[in-house]
Amino acid sequence: MRVMKWSMIALAVTAGTSQLALASAQDDSKGFVEDSTLNLKLRALYMNRDYKHGAGNPTPGTDKGYREDTGLGAQMFYESGFTQGTIGAGVDAMGFGSVRLDGGTGRRSNGLFAADDDGNLEHSQTKGGAAVKFRFSNTVLKYGQQIVASPVFATDDGRLLPEVATGTSITSNEIQDLTLNIGRFTSMSAQTGMGRDSLGLKSADIAGATYAFTKNFTGTVAASDVEDYWKRQYVNLNYTLPIDDLQSLNFDFNAYRTKSQGEDLGGDVDNKIWSTAVAYSLGAHKFTLGYQRSSGDTGYAYGVDGGGTVFLNNSVQYSDFVGAEEKSWQVRYDLNMATYGVPGLSFMTRYITGDNIEASNGEEGKEHEWDFETKYVVQQGPIKDMSFRLRSAVYRANNAYDADYGPSNNDLRFIVEYPLSIM
Repeated sequence: MRVMKWSMIALAVTAGTSQLALASAQDDSKGFVEDSTLNLKLRALYMNRDYKHGAGNPTPGTDKGYREDTGLGAQMFYESGFTQGTIGAGVDAMGFGSVRLDGGTGRRSNGLFAADDDGNLEHSQTKGGAAVKFRFSNTVLKYGQQIVASPVFATDDGRLLPEVATGTSITSNEIQDLTLNIGRFTSMSAQTGMGRDSLGLKSADIAGATYAFTKNFTGTVAASDVEDYWKRQYVNLNYTLPIDDLQSLNFDFNAYRTKSQGEDLGGDVDNKIWSTAVAYSLGAHKFTLGYQRSSGDTGYAYGVDGGGTVFLNNSVQYSDFVGAEEKSWQVRYDLNMATYGVPGLSFMTRYITGDNIEASNGEEGKEHEWDFETKYVVQQGPIKDMSFRLRSAVYRANNAYDADYGPSNNDLRFIVEYPLSIM
C-alpha cells in the first residue's frame, strides 16, 4: 500500500538533480529465453458465510442462512526475458483454471464460481491472457492482459482466480529511488468472469509515483480517471523508526479523494477518506492502533476499477469501514512464532469498530468486526513453501446499516496454497 499526488514532474526533476541515474537493466539482458521464468500457484479454498437476521442465499426458493463453497484453482505465469539490444522485446502469458469441489445453488454467492441465470454454478472455469512488452534502459512498456497493483487501479485475487485487466502500462525506474507508472486500461475481467470484460469498465487512465526519501521513509501519489464513473486521487506516506535490533515504530497514512463524473454509472459519488496506523514491533510481537475517517455526501466507492482498489488501514476481511461520514478505530496484535522455535507459524487478531455513519434511512449506522487469522508455511522438504491459512471474521451491523453495506455474518475461510517455480 505504498504509492503519491499530481506533482510527478516536479518530483522527477527534483529527484534527478539529487540522485544518480540507475544502471540500465536492458544492458544486462541475457535474452528472451535465458531470463524466462515459469511459475505455478495452486490454491484450495473453503469459504462459509453464515448470515444473521434472516439474510442468506440469494437463490429464489431457498431459505438457508449461509453460503458455502469449496474449490481448487491454478494460476500459471510465464514471463520471458527481453531480447538483447537497445530496445528489448518480450512476452508475458498467464493461464487460470478452477474446479468446484463442493457447493451448489442453495449455498452459492461467495464469489468463487460463476452462476447462470438459474443460479446453477459452473463446475469448472478457465481463462488466459498474454501481453507483449518492450524495455528501453529501465523503462518497460506492456500491452495486453495484466495483473495491476496501483492504489487507484488494483486487480483483486481474494478468491480462486484473480481479476485481469487489459490495457497499456509503462513503468519507469530511470532515477534512483523513484518509480513512475502510467497506464490506460479498457476492460476488466472479474474473478469469476471468463470473458475479457465482465465488470463494465469503459476506460481508466492512471498515473502514479513512488519515491523513497530514505530507506525507512517512502511516499506515493496516484490518480485515476475512470470514464463515466469517477476521478480519484491518492496519497500515502510510510515511515519506520528503528529503535534497536528488536524494536521499531511504523507510521502509515493513506488518503483518497473520489468524485463521480460523466454518466455517474457508479452513482453520485463524493467522498474523502483517510486512514492512519501506528505499529509498535517488539521481537515476535506487533501492536497496531489505527483510525479511519470518511467524509462527504457518500461513502467510498470502488469495484469497476478493481476489487483491490482500497488501500486503507481499516479495510479488512469483510468490511472496509468506508460508510458516509464513518469514523472507525482498529486495534491489532500479530505474533511471529519463529522467535519461539516454530518458524513459519504466525497469528493475528484485530478488532475494528465504526460509527457516525449516515445510513440511508436517516439514522446513525454502526458496525464492528473481529478477525482472527493463523498461517503456517512449510519451511523445508518436498512441499516447502506450501501454506495453510485459517481466516475468521465476525461482522455485525446495527439495523440502520445492516441493509446498506452487508448483512451481519460470520465469515470462515481455509486456504491452502502451493507455489512452484518451474523455470
